[in-house]
Amino acid sequence: MVNRYKIADKVVEVTSIHAEVHKYCADYQTDENVDYSVTTTQADIDFEREKSAREDEVEGIPVRHFSDSYLEELAVYRKIAEKMLDFDTVLFHSSVVAVDGVGYLFTAKSGTGKSTHTRLWREYFGERAVMVNDDKPLLHIADSGVVAYGTPYNGKHRLGTNTSVPLKAICILTRSAENHIEPITREQAYTMLLQQVYRPADMLKMAKTLALVDRLADSVKLYRLGCNMDISAAKIAYEGMKWRDLKM
Repeated sequence: MVNRYKIADKVVEVTSIHAEVHKYCADYQTDENVDYSVTTTQADIDFEREKSAREDEVEGIPVRHFSDSYLEELAVYRKIAEKMLDFDTVLFHSSVVAVDGVGYLFTAKSGTGKSTHTRLWREYFGERAVMVNDDKPLLHIADSGVVAYGTPYNGKHRLGTNTSVPLKAICILTRSAENHIEPITREQAYTMLLQQVYRPADMLKMAKTLALVDRLADSVKLYRLGCNMDISAAKIAYEGMKWRDLKM
């Protein structure tokens, strides 16, 4: 099956084995001219299955069994993520919420509560807040700044929007008994940035990724948030980043 999708302002033509890939991306379908193409094979699906099994073994959990169609969805996005490097765009594991048209990215170790925290923002700000992507947004890094894009790959709860927003800040989320936020340096943030960006196996693509992470760290403000998951955390996080903006 073949269809075109506009993702992060680039049109990709996807040729797949299974129809589920195209159902998953339906909200991004377009008839515009193609910027690049990706094609998946059974070998790509088998790679995703083997990779998942290795990760389960490392984590010490029973090996999960996924359908070929689900694994093909992963394979397609892996190919998209690697191709988007040519357009100075990276996949970044995170949750991005926008308030008044400005994006804030929250990232953390798995299970820390990224999705829970951005839900608090939506509850606190109501219609002012828009969920951009709850899992794997794309970030375009340009001289003029960083733009965060919604993608079809938006987490198990499918929370996201086919939209783009200027990214104001990256906030590393941690658990804490009391809510507090502080600015951090690129050196303090860098390890987490590297952990959360998609890292291709190809050495040349990885070199490009590292260069883009460097630019990302210099292009947006960086924060660390200690959060107890009370709704007041949203207010403290937003005002902390906004106050910092006004003072600089």
